[in-house]
Parts: sequence; structure tokens; C-alpha cells
Amino acid sequence: MIREQIDAKLRAAFDPQHLEVIDESYRHNVPAGAESHFKIVIVSEHFVDQRFLQRHRAIYSELAEEMAGSVHALALHTYTAKEWEGLQDRVPASPNCRGAGIQA
Repeated sequence: MIREQIDAKLRAAFDPQHLEVIDESYRHNVPAGAESHFKIVIVSEHFVDQRFLQRHRAIYSELAEEMAGSVHALALHTYTAKEWEGLQDRVPASPNCRGAGIQA
């Protein structure tokens, strides 16, 4: 549900050529079914001439409601079409959760 909400907001705001919103909550120490950790891969011409910090701020601005709610973390991978082409569709893996495996 949250994943779909994030997807819809990012599509509307950035008109991406490529978008993946991946729920990685299962990799973290959260209750089953929690939608709290996401990896976002987004390719958009809206990012041309923007530094990564500007891109990330724009995404956080669009997802302010989600970040104030249940979303705890976003792993953001933001690219222009030219940058994406240079990566040949390879995205870095998300880092391991520092609290993974800890029993509450």
C-alpha cells in the first residue's frame, strides 16, 4: 500500500523513464508486514544539472507525508537517462541494516 503510494507520487512529480520502488523492510528488524524501508531507483530528466543532494531533497519533499508516517528509510538511486545508460541498468545494493537480526 505504501509502496504503491510512493510509486504514484514519484511518477506524478518526476515523469520517470524508469522507476523501481522496492520494499526492503524484510531486511530490517521490523514487525512482519511493516512497510518502513524502501529502495528507490529513479531515472528522470528532471535531474539534469542537479547534484545528488538536490535530487534527494526533491524526493524527500514529495514524500514528506510518508516520511512523517511509517517510512523509516529510503535508499535513493537517482539518475538522468545518460547516467543510467552508463550504468547499464546496474544499481548498487542497499547497505545491510545495522540492527538486522537483533531480537526486540
